[in-house]
Amino acid sequence: MRTPAVNPKIIATLPVFFSVLIATVFIWYFNVPKLTTPFVLGIIAGGLVDLDNRLTGRLKNIVITVVLFSIASLSAQITYGSGLPFILAMTLLTLVFTLMGAVGLRYRTLAFGALAVATYTTLSYTPGMPWGVNPLMILCGTLLYSVMTLILHIVFPHRPVQENMAAAYSALGGYLDAKAEFFDPDETEQLENRQIDLAMKNTAIIEAFNRCRNALFYRMRGQHRHPRTSRMLRYYFTAQDIHERISSTYMDYRELAETLKNTDLIFRIHRLLELQAQACRDVAESLRSGQPYQYSKRLQRAIEGCRQSLKLYAAAHGGGGVHTLQRLLENLFSVDYQLSHIESGNQEEEEMPSEKHRIAGMEGGGLRNVWRTVRSQLNFESAVFRHAVRLAVVVFTACTIVEVFHIHFGYWILLTAVFVCQPNYSATKSRINQRIAGTVLGVLAGSLVPYFTPSVETKLWIVLAATTLFFFFRTFKYSFSTFFITVQALTALSLAGEDVFSLTWHRMADTLIGSAIAWGAVSYLWPDWHYLTLERTAAQAVSRNGVYLRHILGQLQNGGSDDMAYRVARRRAHEAAASLSSTLSDMSGEPKKYAAKLQDGFTLLKTSHALIGYISALGAYRNQITQGCAPEFGGNFYRTAYQAADMLENLAAQPPEAFQTASEQIRQELAQLHGMIGSDRQSSILWQQLNLIARQLEPCYRMLHNTQAGGLEAASA
Repeated sequence: MRTPAVNPKIIATLPVFFSVLIATVFIWYFNVPKLTTPFVLGIIAGGLVDLDNRLTGRLKNIVITVVLFSIASLSAQITYGSGLPFILAMTLLTLVFTLMGAVGLRYRTLAFGALAVATYTTLSYTPGMPWGVNPLMILCGTLLYSVMTLILHIVFPHRPVQENMAAAYSALGGYLDAKAEFFDPDETEQLENRQIDLAMKNTAIIEAFNRCRNALFYRMRGQHRHPRTSRMLRYYFTAQDIHERISSTYMDYRELAETLKNTDLIFRIHRLLELQAQACRDVAESLRSGQPYQYSKRLQRAIEGCRQSLKLYAAAHGGGGVHTLQRLLENLFSVDYQLSHIESGNQEEEEMPSEKHRIAGMEGGGLRNVWRTVRSQLNFESAVFRHAVRLAVVVFTACTIVEVFHIHFGYWILLTAVFVCQPNYSATKSRINQRIAGTVLGVLAGSLVPYFTPSVETKLWIVLAATTLFFFFRTFKYSFSTFFITVQALTALSLAGEDVFSLTWHRMADTLIGSAIAWGAVSYLWPDWHYLTLERTAAQAVSRNGVYLRHILGQLQNGGSDDMAYRVARRRAHEAAASLSSTLSDMSGEPKKYAAKLQDGFTLLKTSHALIGYISALGAYRNQITQGCAPEFGGNFYRTAYQAADMLENLAAQPPEAFQTASEQIRQELAQLHGMIGSDRQSSILWQQLNLIARQLEPCYRMLHNTQAGGLEAASA
C-alpha cells in the first residue's frame, strides 16, 4: 500500500490520537475520570519509546518496554511516600537507566521512557487509589498505544523508511544548493563562509543517512527482503554515491572562479547544480507521495548545454585546467545518470544476498554488549557517565525538596528537571526557556478549562486534542508541546476533582524550581566546557580521513567496489567531520567560554572539509581506472599516497620534527612523480589529487596543535 500524500507528522500522530480516543471512551463509559491521568500518561510514555522496526522487532520492543516500565513504575509506587527509600530508589533508577543509554539509541530511548514512567507514577498517584491501579493503568496505556502502532505498521509498513529516505534526499538537495554557491564568480569573497556552511550541510546529510541506515537495517534482518525494501536500499546507495561525488573537490574554487569568470561555463555549472538540487527534492517529494520519480527534461537540456560549453572552452583553451574541468563535469554527469536511472535498478541483483547489498547496523552485540559498553563508560571522561551522575543528583535534589517540604503535586519539579536537563549546557538552556514559556501559556489556558468546559465529555475532548497536539509538536516545537501537555495535565486533574486554579501557581512555581535545579546542575556539576573534546574530535576527524584514503588506495589498486568495508570507512570519515561541525556549533552558543578556541576550530573545520573533498574525488574516480599506470609511476604513487594516509591517521600525535621530515619527504616524492606523468591523463589525475591532499597536511597539523595548545591553556587557567 502506498503512503498517502499526507504530512508525515500527521500520520505519526494517528496512534496516539486513536489510543487516547479509546481511553477517553473507556473513562466516559465506566465513569472513572480519576483514571484519566495514569491512563493517558501511559499512552504518552509508549509514544516516547516508539521505535521503528519490522513487525517481529516491534513485538520484541513491546516486551522489553513492558518489562522496563513495570520495573520503573513498581519501584516508584512501592517506595512512594517512604522518604529516604523513595529518594534512593529514584536516584538509582536514574543512574542505571541513563547509563544504559551508552549502548545505543534504542537503549537510550527505552531507558529514558522508563525513567519518565517512574516520574509519571509519582504524578498520577492519589492517596485514595489502590496502589496497584496506578502502575496497571500506565501499562495499559502503553500497551494500547503499542497496539495502535502495530496496526499502523501493518497498514503502512514502509512509511518510516520512505520518510527517512525523503529527508535524506531533501538534505542532499540542500547540500547541492550550497555547493552551487561555489560557482558564483561574483561572490568569491564569501567562499570562506560558504565552506563552513557546506560543512554544516554535510552534518545534516550524515544524520539523515544514519536514520535511513538504521531503518533499513531493521527491515533487512529477516531472510526474505520485501521488494519495497530493495527499492529503498537502491535509493540509499544512490544517495551515498551522489554525496561522494558532490563532496569531491578537484581544485581551488577561488582560482576556478577567477579563471572562468568571463565564460558561460561557470554559470552553466552553477545552474546544473541547482537543477540537480531540485531533482533531489523532487525525488524526496515522490517518496512522500508514493509516486514514481519523473526525470526532468530541463535537467537533460542543462547537461547537454554543459557538454557543448565545455567543448567550446576546451577548443579555445589548453592545459591541465581543461582536464580538471572535464573531471568535475564528468562527476556531475554521473550524478545525472544516477538520478535518471534511480527508478530502473536491477531487481535480480538487488535481491541477491551479497556484500555489496549489506549495510552495517547502528548498534552491535544486543544485550550481551550492554555490560561491556556500560563498564567502558564508567569514568568522568565519558559524557554519558557525567550526564548520568548529574541527572541522578538532579533527581535526588528534586525528590528531597518535595519529601522534606511535603509540596502538594511537587513532583512536577522532578518532571521538569528530568525533561529539561540535557547532556550539555546550550541544549539545557534552550529547553528551559521553551519549557517556561510553554508552561506559563499552558497554565493561563488550562486554568480556564473548568469554567468554560464544566462537563466531563468536553474535558475528555480537550485531553484528546491536547495530547495529540503535544505529540505533533514535540520533535520540532518544544514550547508548543509544553503548552499542550500543560493544558492536558490541568484538564486531567480537573477530571480527578482537583482545584485547577490553585494548582496553576504550583505548576508555574514547580516548573521554575525544576528548571533552576537543571540549570545549576549543567552549570556547576562537571560542566561540558571543562570536558570539551574539540582537540580529540578534530584529531579523530583527520585520522578517519586517513583511513578513508587508505581504503580508496586499496580499491584504486585492486578495482573499485562499494563493499561494506569501504562504505563504513567513508561513513566514519563523514561522521567524524559531522561531529566536529556539531561540536563547533555547540561552542558557538557560548562564545564567551570558548572564545579562545572558536577561530582555530572553524579554521580546522574548513581545512578538514577541504581534505575530505579531495579524498572523495579520488573515491569517485576509483571506478574509472581503465588500466594500470606505468609501473614506475604506479609504484611510487602508491608508496607516497600510503605515507600520506599514515600521516593523516597519526597527525595529532606526531612531534614537530617528525612531521616536518615526513612532510618534506612527501613533497620531494611528489615532485619526482610529477616528472613521471608524461602524457598519461590517468597519472595526471592521480598526482593532482594526491598533491591537493598533501597540501592540507601542514594546515591540518598546525590547526590541530594550535587547538591542543588552546585546550591546555584553558585547562591550566
